[in-house]
Amino acid sequence: MIRYRRPRQDDPVIYRLIEQELVPHSHLSKGSLDAVIRELPKRLTRGVTLIGSPNYEADAVAFVHFMIHGDLLYIDMMAVAPAEQRKRYGKTLLSQAESFATSRGCNRAKVMVDKDNKRAKVFYKKLGYKTTRYVPISLCYEMEKTLHTRFIH
Repeated sequence: MIRYRRPRQDDPVIYRLIEQELVPHSHLSKGSLDAVIRELPKRLTRGVTLIGSPNYEADAVAFVHFMIHGDLLYIDMMAVAPAEQRKRYGKTLLSQAESFATSRGCNRAKVMVDKDNKRAKVFYKKLGYKTTRYVPISLCYEMEKTLHTRFIH
């Protein structure tokens, strides 16, 4: 089940997922990481956060946070709890984010993947993202995908 973020219920889980699933792949210094963690409450107010959970009332097991800039969908953060991986939460969340974006005029999506996060790179590649460049300053790969408007007949 996919739903919108409920800050009180979901934020503790989102922070834990970020700490467990994203931070270990980051190349930021301890000080920079601490600053990023402190900024999370403000960061989550910008853009949209979708939650994956077993049912509507259940706690989050996965999330995607994204922003729309003109015709660009920017996937800011995404993580799935280890016990819930390979259950289609990531694929479904990304698909929902892409549908949300195309309904608002986006025709491309972008995500930055940490250099050592090989599983994320494979995940995005399977879903049609292509590596466009490597960004040495952040030690990340930039990956992009063309979004196609889905017409319903």
